[in-house]
Amino acid sequence: MKKLLYMILALAACLPALAFGQQQELQEEPGRRYSVYGVMFYNLENLFDTINNNGRQDYDFTSMGAYQWNGTKYWQKEHNMAYAISQMEVKGSPAEGPVIIGVSEIENITVLQDLVKQPELKDRRYQIVHHDSPDPRGIDVALLYNPRFFKVLNVTTQRINKYLPEEPDFRTRDQLCVTGMLAGEKVTVMVNHWPSRRNGQEASSYLREAAGRMARATIDSLLRDDPNQGIIFMGDLNDDPQDKSCSEALGAKREMADCPGDGTCFNPWWNILGRGIGTLGYRGNWNLFDQIIFTDYFLRNYESKDKPTLTFLRAEVLNRKFLRSSEGERQGYPLRTHSGGIFLNGYSDHFPTMIYLVKEIK
Repeated sequence: MKKLLYMILALAACLPALAFGQQQELQEEPGRRYSVYGVMFYNLENLFDTINNNGRQDYDFTSMGAYQWNGTKYWQKEHNMAYAISQMEVKGSPAEGPVIIGVSEIENITVLQDLVKQPELKDRRYQIVHHDSPDPRGIDVALLYNPRFFKVLNVTTQRINKYLPEEPDFRTRDQLCVTGMLAGEKVTVMVNHWPSRRNGQEASSYLREAAGRMARATIDSLLRDDPNQGIIFMGDLNDDPQDKSCSEALGAKREMADCPGDGTCFNPWWNILGRGIGTLGYRGNWNLFDQIIFTDYFLRNYESKDKPTLTFLRAEVLNRKFLRSSEGERQGYPLRTHSGGIFLNGYSDHFPTMIYLVKEIK
Protein backbone atom coordinates (compact mmCIF):
# COMPACT_ATOMS: atom_id res chain seq x y z
CA MET A 1 0.00 0.00 0.00
CA LYS A 2 2.80 2.42 0.89
CA LYS A 3 4.49 1.75 -2.44
CA LEU A 4 1.24 2.51 -4.28
CA LEU A 5 0.76 5.70 -2.30
CA TYR A 6 4.26 6.91 -3.15
CA MET A 7 3.59 6.24 -6.84
CA ILE A 8 0.35 8.25 -6.74
CA LEU A 9 2.02 11.17 -4.97
CA ALA A 10 4.88 11.16 -7.45
CA LEU A 11 2.46 11.20 -10.37
CA ALA A 12 0.45 14.02 -8.82
CA ALA A 13 3.62 16.07 -8.37
CA CYS A 14 4.40 15.70 -12.07
CA LEU A 15 0.95 16.57 -13.39
CA PRO A 16 1.28 20.40 -13.34
CA ALA A 17 4.57 20.19 -15.20
CA LEU A 18 3.26 17.75 -17.79
CA ALA A 19 0.05 19.68 -18.30
CA PHE A 20 1.91 22.77 -19.40
CA GLY A 21 4.67 20.91 -21.26
CA GLN A 22 7.32 23.27 -19.82
CA GLN A 23 9.42 20.98 -17.69
CA GLN A 24 10.45 17.43 -17.03
CA GLU A 25 11.32 15.56 -13.88
CA LEU A 26 14.75 14.01 -14.25
CA GLN A 27 14.45 10.37 -13.18
CA GLU A 28 17.89 8.82 -13.04
CA GLU A 29 18.09 5.07 -13.61
CA PRO A 30 20.70 2.65 -12.26
CA GLY A 31 23.87 2.86 -14.30
CA ARG A 32 22.93 6.20 -15.91
CA ARG A 33 24.14 9.60 -14.80
CA TYR A 34 23.24 13.10 -15.89
CA SER A 35 24.75 16.55 -15.55
CA VAL A 36 22.50 19.59 -15.22
CA TYR A 37 23.62 23.04 -16.35
CA GLY A 38 21.87 26.17 -15.10
CA VAL A 39 21.60 29.21 -17.39
CA MET A 40 20.36 32.26 -15.51
CA PHE A 41 19.32 35.85 -16.20
CA TYR A 42 19.14 38.61 -13.59
CA ASN A 43 18.33 42.30 -13.80
CA LEU A 44 20.53 43.67 -11.00
CA GLU A 45 18.50 46.90 -10.65
CA ASN A 46 20.90 49.78 -11.03
CA LEU A 47 24.17 48.28 -9.88
CA PHE A 48 26.00 51.63 -9.97
CA ASP A 49 29.24 52.69 -8.38
CA THR A 50 29.46 55.98 -6.45
CA ILE A 51 31.29 57.97 -9.13
CA ASN A 52 29.64 60.43 -11.50
CA ASN A 53 31.19 59.30 -14.77
CA ASN A 54 31.80 62.05 -17.32
CA GLY A 55 28.35 63.54 -17.50
CA ARG A 56 26.48 60.25 -17.57
CA GLN A 57 23.01 60.45 -16.14
CA ASP A 58 24.00 58.76 -12.92
CA TYR A 59 24.06 61.72 -10.56
CA ASP A 60 21.34 60.08 -8.45
CA PHE A 61 23.90 57.42 -7.57
CA THR A 62 26.31 59.79 -5.85
CA SER A 63 26.44 60.97 -2.26
CA MET A 64 24.69 64.22 -3.26
CA GLY A 65 22.08 62.54 -5.48
CA ALA A 66 18.52 61.46 -4.85
CA TYR A 67 19.57 58.09 -3.42
CA GLN A 68 22.44 59.51 -1.34
CA TRP A 69 24.47 56.68 -2.76
CA ASN A 70 27.68 56.08 -0.82
CA GLY A 71 30.27 53.40 -0.23
CA THR A 72 28.30 51.72 2.55
CA LYS A 73 25.19 51.31 0.40
CA TYR A 74 27.23 50.26 -2.63
CA TRP A 75 29.04 47.45 -0.83
CA GLN A 76 25.82 46.29 0.80
CA LYS A 77 24.23 46.13 -2.65
CA GLU A 78 27.20 44.13 -3.95
CA HIS A 79 26.91 41.73 -1.02
CA ASN A 80 23.17 41.32 -1.50
CA MET A 81 23.46 40.54 -5.21
CA ALA A 82 26.31 38.07 -4.64
CA TYR A 83 24.32 36.35 -1.90
CA ALA A 84 21.24 36.11 -4.12
CA ILE A 85 23.22 34.51 -6.96
CA SER A 86 25.01 32.15 -4.58
CA GLN A 87 21.68 30.81 -3.30
CA MET A 88 20.54 29.68 -6.76
CA GLU A 89 21.79 26.14 -6.49
CA VAL A 90 21.50 23.72 -9.40
CA LYS A 91 20.98 20.13 -8.25
CA GLY A 92 22.87 17.63 -10.35
CA SER A 93 25.24 20.29 -11.66
CA PRO A 94 29.00 19.80 -11.57
CA ALA A 95 29.19 23.57 -11.01
CA GLU A 96 26.62 23.63 -8.16
CA GLY A 97 25.40 27.07 -9.28
CA PRO A 98 24.55 28.45 -12.74
CA VAL A 99 27.35 28.13 -15.28
CA ILE A 100 26.14 31.13 -17.31
CA ILE A 101 24.52 34.31 -15.97
CA GLY A 102 23.30 37.15 -18.14
CA VAL A 103 22.92 40.44 -16.28
CA SER A 104 21.43 43.85 -17.03
CA GLU A 105 21.34 47.30 -15.40
CA ILE A 106 25.02 47.33 -14.54
CA GLU A 107 27.01 50.54 -14.93
CA ASN A 108 30.41 49.21 -15.99
CA ILE A 109 32.79 46.29 -15.75
CA THR A 110 34.13 47.50 -12.39
CA VAL A 111 30.88 46.80 -10.54
CA LEU A 112 30.95 43.25 -11.94
CA GLN A 113 34.56 42.75 -10.95
CA ASP A 114 33.55 43.75 -7.42
CA LEU A 115 30.58 41.39 -7.60
CA VAL A 116 32.47 38.23 -8.58
CA LYS A 117 35.06 38.91 -5.86
CA GLN A 118 32.45 38.89 -3.10
CA PRO A 119 32.99 36.05 -0.57
CA GLU A 120 29.78 34.35 -1.65
CA LEU A 121 30.95 34.00 -5.27
CA LYS A 122 34.74 34.15 -5.39
CA ASP A 123 35.24 30.36 -5.26
CA ARG A 124 33.26 29.98 -8.48
CA ARG A 125 35.75 32.25 -10.27
CA TYR A 126 33.19 33.73 -12.62
CA GLN A 127 34.69 35.48 -15.64
CA ILE A 128 33.12 38.54 -17.30
CA VAL A 129 32.20 39.50 -20.85
CA HIS A 130 31.22 43.17 -20.90
CA HIS A 131 30.64 45.84 -23.52
CA ASP A 132 30.06 49.58 -23.04
CA SER A 133 26.76 50.52 -24.64
CA PRO A 134 25.58 53.96 -25.80
CA ASP A 135 22.63 53.94 -23.39
CA PRO A 136 21.98 57.49 -22.09
CA ARG A 137 21.99 56.34 -18.46
CA GLY A 138 25.21 54.45 -18.94
CA ILE A 139 23.78 51.02 -18.10
CA ASP A 140 24.93 47.90 -19.92
CA VAL A 141 24.37 44.18 -20.22
CA ALA A 142 27.05 41.58 -19.57
CA LEU A 143 27.69 37.87 -19.22
CA LEU A 144 29.22 36.03 -16.28
CA TYR A 145 30.40 32.49 -16.85
CA ASN A 146 32.16 29.69 -15.00
CA PRO A 147 35.30 29.00 -17.09
CA ARG A 148 35.44 25.38 -15.94
CA PHE A 149 32.30 24.65 -17.93
CA PHE A 150 31.93 27.35 -20.59
CA LYS A 151 34.80 28.27 -22.92
CA VAL A 152 34.38 31.52 -24.83
CA LEU A 153 35.20 31.39 -28.55
CA ASN A 154 33.88 34.67 -29.92
CA VAL A 155 32.17 37.90 -28.84
CA THR A 156 30.21 40.34 -31.01
CA THR A 157 27.70 43.12 -30.41
CA GLN A 158 24.75 44.41 -32.40
CA ARG A 159 23.14 47.85 -32.37
CA ILE A 160 19.44 48.48 -32.90
CA ASN A 161 19.82 51.55 -35.16
CA LYS A 162 19.99 49.43 -38.31
CA TYR A 163 16.46 48.27 -37.58
CA LEU A 164 15.19 51.78 -36.80
CA PRO A 165 15.84 53.75 -40.00
CA GLU A 166 13.35 56.40 -38.91
CA GLU A 167 15.41 57.05 -35.72
CA PRO A 168 19.09 56.56 -36.61
CA ASP A 169 20.25 58.40 -33.47
CA PHE A 170 18.22 56.30 -31.01
CA ARG A 171 20.41 55.01 -28.18
CA THR A 172 19.83 52.00 -25.99
CA ARG A 173 21.71 48.95 -24.77
CA ASP A 174 23.59 46.97 -27.41
CA GLN A 175 22.94 43.26 -27.83
CA LEU A 176 25.83 41.15 -26.51
CA CYS A 177 26.47 37.89 -28.36
CA VAL A 178 28.88 35.33 -26.86
CA THR A 179 29.71 32.03 -28.56
CA GLY A 180 31.41 29.27 -26.63
CA MET A 181 31.57 25.59 -25.76
CA LEU A 182 29.25 24.22 -23.08
CA ALA A 183 29.45 20.52 -22.19
CA GLY A 184 31.31 19.89 -25.44
CA GLU A 185 28.69 21.63 -27.59
CA LYS A 186 28.73 24.95 -29.40
CA VAL A 187 26.31 27.36 -27.77
CA THR A 188 25.75 31.06 -28.43
CA VAL A 189 24.26 33.23 -25.68
CA MET A 190 22.66 36.57 -26.55
CA VAL A 191 22.10 39.07 -23.71
CA ASN A 192 19.63 41.92 -24.15
CA HIS A 193 17.91 44.78 -22.37
CA TRP A 194 15.24 46.06 -24.72
CA PRO A 195 13.91 49.66 -24.76
CA SER A 196 11.61 50.57 -21.89
CA ARG A 197 7.89 51.28 -21.93
CA ARG A 198 8.45 54.97 -21.39
CA ASN A 199 5.50 56.93 -22.86
CA GLY A 200 3.38 53.78 -22.59
CA GLN A 201 3.47 50.21 -23.84
CA GLU A 202 1.74 50.78 -27.16
CA ALA A 203 3.54 54.02 -27.99
CA SER A 204 6.95 52.40 -27.44
CA SER A 205 6.18 48.94 -28.80
CA TYR A 206 7.81 49.69 -32.18
CA LEU A 207 11.18 50.05 -30.44
CA ARG A 208 11.00 46.61 -28.88
CA GLU A 209 9.67 45.13 -32.10
CA ALA A 210 12.79 46.49 -33.83
CA ALA A 211 14.90 44.84 -31.11
CA GLY A 212 13.04 41.58 -31.74
CA ARG A 213 13.76 41.78 -35.48
CA MET A 214 17.42 42.44 -34.73
CA ALA A 215 17.57 39.37 -32.46
CA ARG A 216 15.88 37.16 -35.06
CA ALA A 217 18.24 38.41 -37.77
CA THR A 218 21.22 37.64 -35.51
CA ILE A 219 19.95 34.13 -34.84
CA ASP A 220 19.43 33.49 -38.56
CA SER A 221 22.93 34.76 -39.33
CA LEU A 222 24.47 32.54 -36.65
CA LEU A 223 22.63 29.48 -37.96
CA ARG A 224 23.72 30.19 -41.53
CA ASP A 225 27.32 30.20 -40.34
CA ASP A 226 26.87 27.03 -38.28
CA PRO A 227 23.50 25.26 -38.11
CA ASN A 228 24.89 22.78 -35.58
CA GLN A 229 24.79 25.09 -32.59
CA GLY A 230 22.30 25.94 -29.90
CA ILE A 231 21.30 29.56 -29.36
CA ILE A 232 20.05 30.97 -26.07
CA PHE A 233 18.49 34.42 -26.09
CA MET A 234 17.94 36.15 -22.74
CA GLY A 235 17.21 39.54 -21.28
CA ASP A 236 14.93 42.06 -19.68
CA LEU A 237 12.67 42.55 -22.69
CA ASN A 238 10.24 45.06 -21.15
CA ASP A 239 7.54 42.98 -22.81
CA ASP A 240 5.71 39.75 -21.99
CA PRO A 241 5.91 36.55 -24.08
CA GLN A 242 2.64 37.23 -25.91
CA ASP A 243 3.57 40.78 -26.96
CA LYS A 244 4.44 41.51 -30.60
CA SER A 245 8.15 41.97 -29.98
CA CYS A 246 8.49 38.41 -28.65
CA SER A 247 5.75 36.46 -30.42
CA GLU A 248 5.97 38.07 -33.87
CA ALA A 249 9.25 39.96 -34.35
CA LEU A 250 11.38 37.35 -32.59
CA GLY A 251 8.92 34.59 -33.45
CA ALA A 252 9.23 32.72 -30.13
CA LYS A 253 6.61 29.96 -29.93
CA ARG A 254 4.41 29.04 -27.00
CA GLU A 255 4.32 25.28 -27.68
CA MET A 256 7.12 22.85 -28.42
CA ALA A 257 5.03 21.30 -31.17
CA ASP A 258 5.36 24.55 -33.12
CA CYS A 259 9.16 24.23 -33.22
CA PRO A 260 9.92 21.96 -36.20
CA GLY A 261 13.70 21.88 -35.86
CA ASP A 262 14.61 24.68 -38.25
CA GLY A 263 15.97 27.16 -35.71
CA THR A 264 12.60 28.28 -34.42
CA CYS A 265 12.67 29.75 -30.92
CA PHE A 266 10.71 28.24 -28.03
CA ASN A 267 9.50 30.44 -25.17
CA PRO A 268 8.81 28.43 -21.99
CA TRP A 269 7.68 31.52 -20.07
CA TRP A 270 4.45 32.03 -21.98
CA ASN A 271 2.60 29.30 -20.09
CA ILE A 272 4.37 30.12 -16.84
CA LEU A 273 2.99 33.66 -16.97
CA GLY A 274 -0.38 32.14 -17.81
CA ARG A 275 -0.28 30.46 -14.41
CA GLY A 276 0.13 33.85 -12.74
CA ILE A 277 3.89 33.62 -12.14
CA GLY A 278 5.99 36.63 -13.11
CA THR A 279 9.26 38.41 -12.42
CA LEU A 280 7.90 41.85 -11.53
CA GLY A 281 4.47 43.06 -10.52
CA TYR A 282 2.32 46.05 -9.74
CA ARG A 283 -1.07 46.27 -8.04
CA GLY A 284 -1.89 42.61 -8.38
CA ASN A 285 -0.71 42.24 -11.97
CA TRP A 286 2.38 40.25 -12.89
CA ASN A 287 4.68 40.72 -15.87
CA LEU A 288 7.37 38.35 -17.05
CA PHE A 289 9.91 40.57 -18.77
CA ASP A 290 12.95 38.51 -17.76
CA GLN A 291 12.96 35.73 -20.32
CA ILE A 292 15.35 33.05 -21.49
CA ILE A 293 14.32 31.83 -24.94
CA PHE A 294 16.17 29.25 -27.02
CA THR A 295 16.24 27.56 -30.41
CA ASP A 296 14.77 24.10 -30.91
CA TYR A 297 18.30 22.66 -30.88
CA PHE A 298 17.65 22.03 -27.16
CA LEU A 299 14.36 20.20 -27.79
CA ARG A 300 15.70 17.38 -29.95
CA ASN A 301 15.78 14.80 -27.16
CA TYR A 302 13.03 16.22 -24.99
CA GLU A 303 10.77 13.13 -25.09
CA SER A 304 13.61 10.63 -24.92
CA LYS A 305 15.29 9.09 -21.90
CA ASP A 306 18.53 9.20 -23.87
CA LYS A 307 19.93 12.73 -23.75
CA PRO A 308 23.26 12.50 -25.58
CA THR A 309 23.22 16.24 -26.23
CA LEU A 310 22.18 19.26 -24.19
CA THR A 311 18.42 19.13 -23.71
CA PHE A 312 15.97 21.54 -22.12
CA LEU A 313 14.74 20.21 -18.77
CA ARG A 314 12.67 23.01 -17.24
CA ALA A 315 12.34 26.76 -16.66
CA GLU A 316 11.89 28.52 -13.33
CA VAL A 317 11.22 31.97 -11.93
CA LEU A 318 13.57 32.13 -8.94
CA ASN A 319 11.13 33.91 -6.63
CA ARG A 320 12.81 32.73 -3.47
CA LYS A 321 11.31 33.84 -0.16
CA PHE A 322 14.26 36.01 0.83
CA LEU A 323 13.89 37.95 -2.45
CA ARG A 324 10.26 38.88 -1.70
CA SER A 325 8.84 41.79 0.28
CA SER A 326 7.21 40.45 3.42
CA GLU A 327 4.88 43.33 4.26
CA GLY A 328 3.09 46.41 2.97
CA GLU A 329 1.42 46.97 -0.37
CA ARG A 330 4.33 45.27 -2.16
CA GLN A 331 4.09 42.07 -0.14
CA GLY A 332 5.11 39.14 -2.32
CA TYR A 333 6.73 41.34 -4.94
CA PRO A 334 10.51 41.61 -5.39
CA LEU A 335 12.30 43.28 -2.48
CA ARG A 336 14.01 46.12 -4.30
CA THR A 337 16.95 48.35 -3.39
CA HIS A 338 14.95 51.58 -3.08
CA SER A 339 11.31 52.54 -2.84
CA GLY A 340 10.19 56.16 -2.84
CA GLY A 341 13.82 57.21 -2.43
CA ILE A 342 14.19 55.14 0.75
CA PHE A 343 17.00 52.58 0.93
CA LEU A 344 15.40 49.19 1.61
CA ASN A 345 18.63 47.20 1.55
CA GLY A 346 16.95 44.75 -0.80
CA TYR A 347 18.04 42.97 -3.94
CA SER A 348 16.31 43.88 -7.20
CA ASP A 349 12.90 44.92 -8.50
CA HIS A 350 13.00 41.82 -10.74
CA PHE A 351 13.16 38.14 -9.83
CA PRO A 352 15.87 36.17 -11.65
CA THR A 353 15.00 33.37 -14.06
CA MET A 354 16.76 30.13 -14.96
CA ILE A 355 16.54 27.34 -17.49
CA TYR A 356 18.05 23.94 -16.78
CA LEU A 357 19.79 21.95 -19.50
CA VAL A 358 20.58 18.28 -19.02
CA LYS A 359 23.02 15.90 -20.67
CA GLU A 360 23.66 12.24 -20.02
CA ILE A 361 27.19 11.38 -18.94
CA LYS A 362 28.49 8.58 -21.13
